[in-house]
Amino acid sequence: MRYIFYITGKSASGKDSIYKALLEDKELRLNPMVLYTTRPMRDGEREGKEYFFVDENTYKKLEEENKVIECRTYNTVHGPWRYFTVSTAIDEDREEYYLGIGTLESFIHLKEYYGSGRMLPLYIEVEDGDRLIRAIRREKASGHPDYKEMCRRYIADDMDFSEEMLSKAGIINELRFENKDLKECIEAVRSTIIGYQSK
Repeated sequence: MRYIFYITGKSASGKDSIYKALLEDKELRLNPMVLYTTRPMRDGEREGKEYFFVDENTYKKLEEENKVIECRTYNTVHGPWRYFTVSTAIDEDREEYYLGIGTLESFIHLKEYYGSGRMLPLYIEVEDGDRLIRAIRREKASGHPDYKEMCRRYIADDMDFSEEMLSKAGIINELRFENKDLKECIEAVRSTIIGYQSK
């Protein structure tokens, strides 16, 4: 079985750092599953690395061509931003492992598209108080802090990652990872991936 490992978790849980570390680990042989977004590129992001950054017209064209698997639209303080996955995100003809990152909602839609046996969620958890402190630090360090949008994401996470939604996604205890220490969390996720690759 060639899995699509999919990292998900609330904002400021450390998903991006874990995602990057796992992709850089050559032993894991993971290919990136890169999503698309209509939001502006942030400092330090690169085209085709974190996301493919497109405009609304490109999104509509892909949708008309039936290439959009799933899409989430967020009404941010800057207007609507879309995050979406297209059918070319992975090469289904090649027997390879992929690593994706996104919301729980996107995982559920992708699981419906690719099949529940292929999609494997890796849920990253951080205590809410610690997560808020991390979010504020990250926002402050960005050079262009946007605290209103940060707060919107933080509050929305409570509903988006409710226990009911986690259960619906099929996230069991062995696929939940507490990120108190980043290095330890990465190692725990890494070990789980290796375990599934050996099945």
